[in-house]
Amino acid sequence: MYHHIKKLMYTVNVATPDPRFGNMLLEQFGGANGELAAAMQYSIQGLNTTDPGLKDLLMDIGTEELSHLEVIGTLARMHLKPLKTDREAAERDPLIAICGGGGVNLYNSEGNAWTADYLKITGEPEVDLRSNIAAEARAKIVYERLINFCDDPGSKEALQFLMTREITHMKAFMLALDSLGRPALSIGKLEPSPGIVDQFFNDSTGKGDDGEVDMRGPWNKGGDWEFVSNPAFTTVRDAETGERESDAPSLPNVEAASKAAASDSHSSKQKRK
Repeated sequence: MYHHIKKLMYTVNVATPDPRFGNMLLEQFGGANGELAAAMQYSIQGLNTTDPGLKDLLMDIGTEELSHLEVIGTLARMHLKPLKTDREAAERDPLIAICGGGGVNLYNSEGNAWTADYLKITGEPEVDLRSNIAAEARAKIVYERLINFCDDPGSKEALQFLMTREITHMKAFMLALDSLGRPALSIGKLEPSPGIVDQFFNDSTGKGDDGEVDMRGPWNKGGDWEFVSNPAFTTVRDAETGERESDAPSLPNVEAASKAAASDSHSSKQKRK
């Protein structure tokens, strides 16, 4: 059960209300990376799991996120207060001033309504925990940007607290994921095809207008990686092994034809000039 205590998890002090900043704060109240989305995501995951340890973790953090919702909502309301009586301030955001009476509602900073589509719930702990880690990382960045746009010292202190707790939750979720004892790429129950799983498709080729070229790194070379240079010009012969065969008589000829077409296009442009 839930029990509300008439005390904020972190005391909020605002010296100078800023309605425009209050609107920005709504991103963490009713936005995709906000506190309500986190509270609902973790709590529902907790209801679904049969693992007692994981359930306790998810309900603990899900409940804390509701406390964070109260903190960010109070902070936003204090910054939005001038919209209740100041015509000039109200004109900056009629949705909040007229429809919401100068208070908070389940909208993001652009006035879009909160939706359950924000939630990532699969019922698979190795998937859901990764989603939670990513959710905390995104929320941390949003808080960091809010702090950078904030001039009020008391507001910054509250935002610093909330931002820090995102890292705390990331740590807990990462350790919970490790505790499952599964290999890093073990997702679900079915195994991937052994050959094709190690093939990296070089699907972005050539040289870009700004000098971009194909890059190699640990994401596509070394270890078990097989670098497939031109997957668009090949066909998979065996889905199990990933064996491929070329669809083109000669890849160099394809590249030469591409260069010739580019040259013809350039010549046509010169003639039009």
